This record gives sequence, structure tokens and C-alpha cells, in this order.
Amino acid sequence: MGRAEVLNIFRIPKVGTIAGCRVQDGVIRRDSEVKVMRGGEQVFKGKIGSLKRFKDDAREVTNGMECGIGLGGFSDLKEGDLLEAFSTEKMAADLGQLTSAKA
Repeated sequence: MGRAEVLNIFRIPKVGTIAGCRVQDGVIRRDSEVKVMRGGEQVFKGKIGSLKRFKDDAREVTNGMECGIGLGGFSDLKEGDLLEAFSTEKMAADLGQLTSAKA
């Protein structure tokens, strides 16, 4: 869905670690899942805990905009990390294809 680069790290008491990011392409949505990539390796995969534009909560942030992203349960962010947002969709198996494959 989108990719953001971590430009700065903010440690806020009672809130946790917030990544100051710039969206490089696509869109980052608050309900997205995210992979944290460091040096081509995935170091974390989980949900976005908070997404803000300046001090306001945001539903989504688009290409070229800056934002603050908090990740639920992960605080080991570093400048230069890439956050890749994605969504997982569950699809029901098509039983028609399964039965015709056996025939």
C-alpha cells in the first residue's frame, strides 16, 4: 500500500517511541499492518498503533507527506528504517475450482 522512511525518532514518556517519517510512495493508513525493514532485512511485522499529522490523528497519509507513526509493541526503530504498509485480505476458497481439479 505504501512505504515511509524513518527520518527521526521521538521518545515520548507515557506514549512510547514515535517514528517521524516521510511517505515515499503510496499511502499509509492507520489500520494497516507494517513491516519494518532495516538493511534489506525484516526486523518487525505488526500493526500501526498511532498515525499523526503534526499533532492531529490521521486516518491516512499520502505520498510526500510527513507523519508520526507509533508501532504497537515495537520500539527499536532507527533512522533510515523503511516502513512498508500492507493489508491482509482473507479470501474464501472457491470450492468449484477444487472439485473440478479432482475430476
